[in-house]
Amino acid sequence: MASSRPTLRLLVAESETPEVREKRRASVGRSSGETYRDVLRRLAPGAACERVFPADADAALPAGAALADYDAVLFTGSPLHLYAETPETRRTVAFMGAVFEAGTPAFGSCAGLQVATVAAGGSVRPNARHPEAAFARRITPTEAGRGHPLLAGRPAAYDAPAIHTDEVEALPPGAVLLAENGVTTVQAAEIRYGRGVFWGVQYHPEIGLDEVAGALRRQADGLVEAELARDRGAVEAYAAEIEALHREPDRRDLAWRLGLDEQVTDEGRRLTELRNFLDHLAGTRRG
Repeated sequence: MASSRPTLRLLVAESETPEVREKRRASVGRSSGETYRDVLRRLAPGAACERVFPADADAALPAGAALADYDAVLFTGSPLHLYAETPETRRTVAFMGAVFEAGTPAFGSCAGLQVATVAAGGSVRPNARHPEAAFARRITPTEAGRGHPLLAGRPAAYDAPAIHTDEVEALPPGAVLLAENGVTTVQAAEIRYGRGVFWGVQYHPEIGLDEVAGALRRQADGLVEAELARDRGAVEAYAAEIEALHREPDRRDLAWRLGLDEQVTDEGRRLTELRNFLDHLAGTRRG
């Protein structure tokens, strides 16, 4: 999975609150930023990966660092509701605005896409149809997306890990819609604002099936309320099958029952967008 690239200095922006970080660690053993850090180290061996917590009141870059010092900033998922005016959302959106102003390339998944959207003048709302839980199905690149390097290697339709209750309502002026599906109109987009460029997806290429199962368990009550499951027992049964496939990714019976193919079960294919983003960074640096 690793390839030869110039050494990169990467900053992971983890906008989960401290309480959510600890809850996630208790569930799957790592916070969203730690998941990103580990994946980036596998995709870009030797890369320097640092973290910042923009939602926190005492958030600060590592000592002596400026945003322009980084090759890229990568925004994790988060349960923040970007349409809500809270200190956490204001700080996170302001941080994204600073990234745009610095001209540092950025990538984000799930809430990361929503943060960039709001910072550049777009809007976010609760999902208009229903939550996407476990997987976003039949994601389809737009005409622009079919030729965009973010989605290089993705087929005409694919699934991806996803769990979100909010979505992009309107992209900012000048943004390019790259992928959509029948539940969420904006599944991938490029946003240019100020001096910066952001590539983002509503789904989670960075998380494995064990983390999908953990997210379902953490959000079981909400899934029952949304009528995606009859009760918590149904959520647990579904999560257990997903977790079993994580342990045994070659179980064709489980993949068939869950309706998944190699776009999700094969880690290399699942990480397509992150790998493409890093390849683009490396190519830009060489150029």
